[in-house]
Amino acid sequence: MKMTFRWYGESDSIPLKYIKQIPNMSGVVTAVYDVPVGEVWECRKIERLKGLCESAGLEMEVIESVPVHEDIKLGKPSRDRLIENYAQTIENLGSFGVKCVCYNFMPVFDWLRTELRHKNSDGSTCLCYGHEELMKLDIDNLHLPGWDESYSPGQLSRLLEEYSSVSHDMLFENLIYFLEGIMPACKKAGINMAIHPDDPPWDMFGLPRIITGEQSYDRLFSAIADSHNGITFCTGSLGAGRENDLTNMAKKYSDRIFFAHIRQLKYGKGLDFAEAGHLTKNGDLDIAGIVKALVETGFDGYVRPDHGRNIWDEDGKPGYGLYDRALGATYLNGLFEAFEREKCGK
Repeated sequence: MKMTFRWYGESDSIPLKYIKQIPNMSGVVTAVYDVPVGEVWECRKIERLKGLCESAGLEMEVIESVPVHEDIKLGKPSRDRLIENYAQTIENLGSFGVKCVCYNFMPVFDWLRTELRHKNSDGSTCLCYGHEELMKLDIDNLHLPGWDESYSPGQLSRLLEEYSSVSHDMLFENLIYFLEGIMPACKKAGINMAIHPDDPPWDMFGLPRIITGEQSYDRLFSAIADSHNGITFCTGSLGAGRENDLTNMAKKYSDRIFFAHIRQLKYGKGLDFAEAGHLTKNGDLDIAGIVKALVETGFDGYVRPDHGRNIWDEDGKPGYGLYDRALGATYLNGLFEAFEREKCGK
């Protein structure tokens, strides 16, 4: 296992030297953020980013993410050129030692929350999802926390209209077309593709969600058996789907889990949830059981503490402050060490 930490590049309020001081931190998970979606990441930009990481004593072996253009998801004629660009980016990343690319195939939005700074009883704040609140939003004048500036006026409504005729099967077929197009580059570059589950794992605003749990993983691996095709095992995204047995899934797919995002949820009514501190007792996900399952089945991929709260009056990026994620990393380090020693009989 290699412990990593999400870093949003030079604009991130958290300096690399702070990340390096977190015990057992091997590297950062980052990306090139100033390239338009669909264009090739130039080697000079990748080299500069890697240089920044290495100067702080951190590896850059995981990229999260190389975004997939909406035209690929929609299956438009332009997708072939865009897939070629994506494949070239993979080859460029491989030449600088990148081993894993986390990506998603969620239409229009990736994660969705209704509140970015939900106030907890202890004074901390966290990301929160309220299903009824989301469903009451006006789809023709949609404003979402964290997304209001992501699309120009009219762009969002046009995208939603384009997706109105895209079924789950069509979106899945477009995912397979994309993966078939990039697998040769993955083999050449030695890069594993780790698809992130949909967050949360159910349809909304008429948009299909296709990576939601065990059945979708079975279908994915049946369609693309290549060993470079794998998953990002996100406990929070999958855990929001309360039918998902995360401990059994961790065992079943351990050889396909290249990257693990580990975070905790506290369930509310219906589909509602709030994100909590990483400890097992802080929420409804068996974090200790999940880590034990990963260790027992030989998981040797990358791990990062996922969304944390803002604590100790930190005014950090929602979900991505320093302190709570550092505490989460320390907790996860302890779990992995304990279960690895137990497995070895020490």
